[in-house]
Amino acid sequence: MGKDRVAPPGPGQPVPDTDPQRDSTAHGPNTGQEGEAMRRSEATEALLEAKRTKQLTFSGIAEELGTDRVWTTAALLGQHPFDQDTAQDLQTLLDLPDEVVAVLREIPTRGSFEQLPPADPTLYRLYEALQVYGPALKELIHEDFGDGIMSAITFRANVQRVDAEEGPRVHITLDGKFLPYQW
Repeated sequence: MGKDRVAPPGPGQPVPDTDPQRDSTAHGPNTGQEGEAMRRSEATEALLEAKRTKQLTFSGIAEELGTDRVWTTAALLGQHPFDQDTAQDLQTLLDLPDEVVAVLREIPTRGSFEQLPPADPTLYRLYEALQVYGPALKELIHEDFGDGIMSAITFRANVQRVDAEEGPRVHITLDGKFLPYQW
């Protein structure tokens, strides 16, 4: 590991605020100087550029890797770490340098909204849907399951196109394990 790099925390350990894995302007731009660690945002840029160059889709990459397409897309965008074998397969598929692969294996700082509400129209509509339907969904979860939450750790998501008479519809599934509060 480079001198500025810290080992990823073990299970149950928080990522410290001084962690160079954080995608934060507080760390300043990577000037490319010797010994300077690549940041996750730079690895993500390299991944997306390689994806464009090779004219691949997120779904196509997931299929090549044998991984779920929603999880893979989120991981490629910096929200999940890749295991060693998958990171190496991705390196081969996209012709990535070793420094990118090393960053892909690190536990990222999750969460991607730089501003709320998000400015991107698609993200804003998802945000808006949760603002409108979130309280109702919360109440129905409590009504059906009791006092607790839906896990975003033991979680699956899916998006599908559904053709309908009035035009294509977006079908999004959020599948999280119920975790009861325990007192």
